[in-house]
Amino acid sequence: MTKTQARSADAAIEAAIGLVLATERAANDAVEQAARDAATQVEEARGRARAIEERTERRIRALRAAFAARAERVIAELDAQAAAQDAAGPPSSDDLARVASAARALAIDLTT
Repeated sequence: MTKTQARSADAAIEAAIGLVLATERAANDAVEQAARDAATQVEEARGRARAIEERTERRIRALRAAFAARAERVIAELDAQAAAQDAAGPPSSDDLARVASAARALAIDLTT
């Protein structure tokens, strides 16, 4: 092999090594970028999850408040009805039987 051929071979080897190193750097850069992209996606997903959690909490609070308000209205209506009935006189045996029947039906409904 002549000196020129040896230099050409050395240059080709150096070029090949340079290409391998450049490809390795590019691959490392791509891996690092993929890791950054994944971290960004994870953080965005966490943000969306936090937003969903906050909306859910607001909705639950609103439902609880609405339930409490409705329960208060119903209790007030029942108290008014009870006061009106108490003013009319003691409950009859038919009234007591209806209350007992309603209580049994409610107990069955709550336990099934």
